[in-house]
Amino acid sequence: MRRETQNILLILLGGALLKISLNGDYLRYVKPAQQPWIIAGGAIMVLLGVVAIGRDLVAARRTAADTAADTDGVDGADEHAHEGHQHPARSAWLLMVPVLAVFLVAPPALGSDSVTRTQGRTPQSSALRDAQLFPALPEQAVVPLPVSEFVTRAGWDSSGSLNGRTVSLSGFVARDGANVLLARLVIGCCAADANPVTVRLLGPGTEGLKPDAWIEVTGVVVPGTTTRETNYTPDFTLASVRPVPAPKDPYEY
Repeated sequence: MRRETQNILLILLGGALLKISLNGDYLRYVKPAQQPWIIAGGAIMVLLGVVAIGRDLVAARRTAADTAADTDGVDGADEHAHEGHQHPARSAWLLMVPVLAVFLVAPPALGSDSVTRTQGRTPQSSALRDAQLFPALPEQAVVPLPVSEFVTRAGWDSSGSLNGRTVSLSGFVARDGANVLLARLVIGCCAADANPVTVRLLGPGTEGLKPDAWIEVTGVVVPGTTTRETNYTPDFTLASVRPVPAPKDPYEY
């Protein structure tokens, strides 16, 4: 690959990192704490590309000046022309495709397809395995909870703090056969280590829910349904369901 191609790709890749880190699209791929590192990495790449292009331009001017002052005549000119004759590696420009994709059409966050593909293969996230202590729930009619905390409490809280309590959950719709699931993806670092946590929705209101649609539901847990046999997916009896916009940050941590 020619140096010119390398420098342009370096600047474009750095620019793509800066773009997604400043407009919030980076949240589709990594957790919020990674933003400073993405900005720093993108800025360094752009700076290195600009410096490399500047050095190449200075070197080209010096070479042109030396060639003009060369007293060897035609032989020297022929030698320089022969050395400068290169066949560009056109296939190297294909490396720009993923960079341009980030600029023009940023890939979406993981969704229901990731949930259905990992059902039965990744039954619980590290947050669930490490759960030990559960503080008391607030004394209010409807308690909003992250889906991961709800699933953890439903399966591992021996005090039954969820029993009989109306909770509010938000997530996207996934389908596993005839089952309608409310799902969220839990990440430790980035989308590559995402693990799904799911709740099976029961009762009226699930008809017509489409995969990947974001909803907010209220209802109560069915005690004793978060087991290995159910893939650690508790049953949830619906009281209400309503569509909501997809959040800027789609993951839980």
